[in-house]
Amino acid sequence: MAENIEKSISKRIKGSKRGSVFMPSHFSDLGSRDAIDKALSRLTQSGDIRRIARGVYDYPIIDPLLGELTPTIDAITKALTHRDKIRLQPSGAYALNLLGLSEQVPAKIVFLTEGESRKLKIGPMEIELRRTTPKNMASAGRLSGLVIQAFRALGKDHVTPKRIEQMKVNIPLKERKTLLKDIPLAPAWMHSIFRELVEDAS
Repeated sequence: MAENIEKSISKRIKGSKRGSVFMPSHFSDLGSRDAIDKALSRLTQSGDIRRIARGVYDYPIIDPLLGELTPTIDAITKALTHRDKIRLQPSGAYALNLLGLSEQVPAKIVFLTEGESRKLKIGPMEIELRRTTPKNMASAGRLSGLVIQAFRALGKDHVTPKRIEQMKVNIPLKERKTLLKDIPLAPAWMHSIFRELVEDAS
């Protein structure tokens, strides 16, 4: 039975793309938690997968020169949202990076969540999940949520015309138009900026 569970898990993992991140809950339909943990431990020892944090594994991408690569932030958060049934909203410096307002990917990446606060260390990267209010999560997963968090990180005085024009270049007009319906979710000082972002750059 244990051998069958291990084979089933291995088959599912190898059927996914390299770089995928997963947790024991991804295999809960295959057996008991104890059996799954043991199977993942054996697959880790055999080198088929890698344990990147407590209860977190990946099917690593292997670069000919660099060896096993750190999984992407997107792959990690996808696994977290699957396990915990939560939403995550990028904030701070990471929100700025995703909008093209900063080229630097921060060493500490902060996500707002309606779930529990916690930290996850993966290689050189630290991911922090920070519990917040339902209001802050109302626009999670949408462009407006990303813009709100990026502007909060910058502060009102630093949302300059140059940055607004840069966002118009980085984000297609069709996507920017979605900001209009979420204006009520943004702080009052952002309302006029949201409207300005929807104006065609041309």
